[in-house]
Amino acid sequence: MAVGPVGAGGEDGRQYGGRITMFVALSCVTAAMGGAIFGYDLGTSGGVSSMGSFLKEFFPDVYRRMEGDVRVSNYCKFDSQLLTLFTSSLYIAGLLTAMLLSSWFTARRGRRPSMIIGGAAFLAGAAVSGGAVNVYMAILGRALLGVGLGFANQAVLLYLSEMAPARFRGAFSNGFQLSLCLGSLAANIINYGAEKITGGWGWRLSLGLAGVPAALFTLGAVFLPETPNSLVQQGEDRGKVRALLQRIRGTDAVDDELDDIVAANDAAQGGENGLRLLLSQPRYRPQLAVAVLMPAFTQLNGINAIGFYAPVLLRTVGMGESLALLSTVITVVIYTASTVVFMFVIDRFGRRTLLIAGSLQMLASEVMIGAILEAELGDEGGMGRGYAAALFVLIGVYVAGYSWSWGPMTWLVPTEVFPLEVRAAGQSVTVASGFVFTIFIAQGFLAMLCRMRAWLFFFFAGWIVVMTGFVYWFLPETKGMPIEQVGKVWKEHWFWGRVVGLHDLQATEKL
Repeated sequence: MAVGPVGAGGEDGRQYGGRITMFVALSCVTAAMGGAIFGYDLGTSGGVSSMGSFLKEFFPDVYRRMEGDVRVSNYCKFDSQLLTLFTSSLYIAGLLTAMLLSSWFTARRGRRPSMIIGGAAFLAGAAVSGGAVNVYMAILGRALLGVGLGFANQAVLLYLSEMAPARFRGAFSNGFQLSLCLGSLAANIINYGAEKITGGWGWRLSLGLAGVPAALFTLGAVFLPETPNSLVQQGEDRGKVRALLQRIRGTDAVDDELDDIVAANDAAQGGENGLRLLLSQPRYRPQLAVAVLMPAFTQLNGINAIGFYAPVLLRTVGMGESLALLSTVITVVIYTASTVVFMFVIDRFGRRTLLIAGSLQMLASEVMIGAILEAELGDEGGMGRGYAAALFVLIGVYVAGYSWSWGPMTWLVPTEVFPLEVRAAGQSVTVASGFVFTIFIAQGFLAMLCRMRAWLFFFFAGWIVVMTGFVYWFLPETKGMPIEQVGKVWKEHWFWGRVVGLHDLQATEKL
C-alpha cells in the first residue's frame, strides 16, 4: 500500500523511483520503538534517583543529607559516587557491548537479529532492576539494560537510515528520537505517580515497567524484514534483494538504487574488518571525526546532566519531591513537542541550519541558568519562587532548542555519512563515543556540581560555542542525498576535501 510519492537523486543525477509505502512506514515505526527503551531509561534515571524511598533503601547517606539531617551545601546534597555509579553502570555496559560485540554482530548477522537480542537483554535488566534487594543487584540490572542498549542503539539507527527514502531520511530517522521522547515522557509520568504510592515501593514500579517498551520492541523486531543494504552485505541473492526493495519502495524501478547498494558493498576491501578499515584508512577520517565528535558534543553541552538529574537539580533549588517530578514531566512534554516540529522541518531546512540555530538557543539558556544560580543560590537556604520558576522556564527553552537540533541530529548525521563497508563499524564508534561521554557526565555531574557550583553551566556553555564552530566550519550538508552517495560531499568540502584528496593521490602513486 503506498502512502506518498518520493524521489531522490542517485549517482550522476539518476533518480530513485518509488513511494513511501505502508510496508516501510510500519517497519520503521516498529524499529523506532527502540528509542522508547532509551528514553524510558533517561526518564527513570533521574526520577528514581530523587525519590526518598529509593534513596532511603539504597543510598541512606544521600537521604540524610536531603532531609537536612547532615549539614551540607545545597550543591553537594546528592554528591555520591555510588549513586552516580547506579546511573552510569548502564552506559559502561553499553560501551563494552558496542565496542566488543554489537558492531561485529550487526555487520555479519544483520540489523534485525541485533534488535531482538537488545530487546531481550533489556527485558532481563528491567526484571532484575525492579526486583533489586540491594544496591549491587540494582547496578547489575542497570548493566543488563546497558547490554540491551548497546545492541539496540547500534542496529535501530542503521535500520532506519537504510530503509528510509533518501528524500525523507531525516524525518524517518527522527522516529528514533520521537520514540525516545515518548519513552521519557511515559517514565516521568510513571515516576510522578509512583512517588505517591504509600509503602515505599513505587520506585520498583518505575524500574520494572521498563519491560513494557522492551517487550513491544522485541516482539515487533521478530516480524521485521532485514534491510536491503544488510542483505547485500551478507551475500544474499540479487533477485531476493530486488524483490524486497521493490516491496519497500512500492515500484519495480529499483535497479538504480540496487546498483548503488551493490557498488557500495563491492567497495569493501576483500571483507577486511570494518573497524580496522575505518581506523586505518585516511579516506574515512571525515566520517570518523563526525562519529566521535557529535555524540561527544551532545553530552558536553549538558543535556544528559539535565536529563538524568533535572529532578535532583530542581530539588537542589528548593522544590519539593512531587513538584520537582511534575516539573520534569512538563519539560519532557516540551521535549516531545519540539521533536515533532523537527520531523517537519529537517528535510526542508537541512542539518547545518538547525544545528546552528539550536546551539544558539541552548547557549543563551545555559548562560542564564548559570547566572541565576550564581546570583541566587548559596550553600544554604533555598531560592525565591520567582527565580525557581525562571530556572524551570529556562530549562524548558534549553530542552526545546536541543530537541529540534542536536537531539535527533546526533543520531541521524553519523548514520548517513558512512559508506556501507564501514557503516556498522562507524555506528559502533558513534554509540561508543556517546556512551563514553555519557559515563563521564553521569558519573561526574553531581561531583562537578558540588565543586563548580553554578559555574558548571558556564562550562557547558563553553562547549556549546565549540560545537557550533565545528558545525559551521567542518560539517557539510547531507540533506536529500541518497545514503550511498553521501561520500562525495567530503571531496567537495574546503577542509575534508584535502584529507580525502591526499589519500586518493597517495593511492594513485602506489599504483
